[in-house]
Amino acid sequence: MTLATARGEKYLADFKALKEARPAPDWLEELRQRGWDHFNSVGFPTERRGNELFKYTNLTPLDRGTFEFQIGQRVAVSPETLRERAPWSDDWTTLVFIDGWYSEGLSRPAADAGVTALNFADAEDRQPLREHLARYATVDESAFMALNTAFLADGAYVRIPDDVQSKTPIHLLFVTTPGGSRATYPRTLVVAGTNSRSSVIESYISLGDEACFTAPVAEYVLEPGAGIDHLRVLVENEQTFHIGTTRVYQSNDSTFSSISFATGPRIGRNDLHTLLDAPGAECTLHGLYLTTNRQQIDNHVSTTHAKPHGTSHQFYKGVLSGNSRAVFSGRVLVEKDAQKSVADQRDLNLILSHGAEIDTKPSLEIYADDVKCSHGATAGHGDPAALFYMRSRGIDEATAQAMLVRGFAAEIADEIGVEALREYVQRVIEDTIPLLLAEAD
Repeated sequence: MTLATARGEKYLADFKALKEARPAPDWLEELRQRGWDHFNSVGFPTERRGNELFKYTNLTPLDRGTFEFQIGQRVAVSPETLRERAPWSDDWTTLVFIDGWYSEGLSRPAADAGVTALNFADAEDRQPLREHLARYATVDESAFMALNTAFLADGAYVRIPDDVQSKTPIHLLFVTTPGGSRATYPRTLVVAGTNSRSSVIESYISLGDEACFTAPVAEYVLEPGAGIDHLRVLVENEQTFHIGTTRVYQSNDSTFSSISFATGPRIGRNDLHTLLDAPGAECTLHGLYLTTNRQQIDNHVSTTHAKPHGTSHQFYKGVLSGNSRAVFSGRVLVEKDAQKSVADQRDLNLILSHGAEIDTKPSLEIYADDVKCSHGATAGHGDPAALFYMRSRGIDEATAQAMLVRGFAAEIADEIGVEALREYVQRVIEDTIPLLLAEAD
């Protein structure tokens, strides 16, 4: 099957325009072409029957949309606008991408000695890019990984050297500007050297109200003993389609700790997979999502225990109101040789309205016989006893409900170790609570 439609022709025209305007080395051109060939053969996964990955998500509106891919940055964005709308600290190392293109003027270079944080095009040593790009997020795994790879150009490349304990958070900020229905394909590669430690923040924000399509792909490579604190913030507008992919490769005794926060898009998807490919690897995947109106947030979170003595934790919480939807698909695969693995999954949801809906599916697939694994999910309305208790002590109903939502969300939000980012997320939560309660039954 090929994309023999006007929309498919538009993506093809954009692909050809990029190849002409931004020619790349042979290895990258070959990679781009492989990405395009796969996307062109499969198209978007709009068929939901028999499609377990998108069983609860209707992508037909995305497939029908027309989105502009522009070559090069065209819209000027002021530093003041970013400080007002995005997570920001002058103390962070920050790479800013406007409509998918690197902005040198808005970015702040690495503050820690030895740490590499730059645009793909500025990398003097291209060998790490050739070695790792599309190795973990493979082009034949999904249409969205393939499409992102087809449009590889600018991207964030971060390298933390061996034994470096980076004290400065690295912030990768991807901004969509007003003035059109944009298509952007952010790309990130982070390589953490042996026994290194760092915090990496990915932020996705919209400055306009137009319908846009964002398809980011991030690959994280953790060498032995490395540790990454990964923080992902999705605050795009209610018309946007955001289909994000993160792939993590972990060596022995490495630690990957991830917290995602999402609110806003028409459809927002966090497809996160961690591969524990050596003994002693550990991952902690936590998330918080807030949905109102007709928004939908999907978390497709999976971990593969490929070697013994691995540990994984999945814990997600959602607050839903209006006619919004959420999907949690959690999966843990324990392979035959991965004895002594420990894994747990939880997905807890607070449903504020009868029109809201959560589809939650935690699952374990175990082929080893000496493991400790558990999973569970809950969804329900607020605790009437707690509400009654606060009302009986003179707290009005709206304030009491806001306190319950705030307390429910705080369990995840308070885990964010970067102070400026935690304060930003807490402000977004406070701004969203009135919207949640306005649509509550």
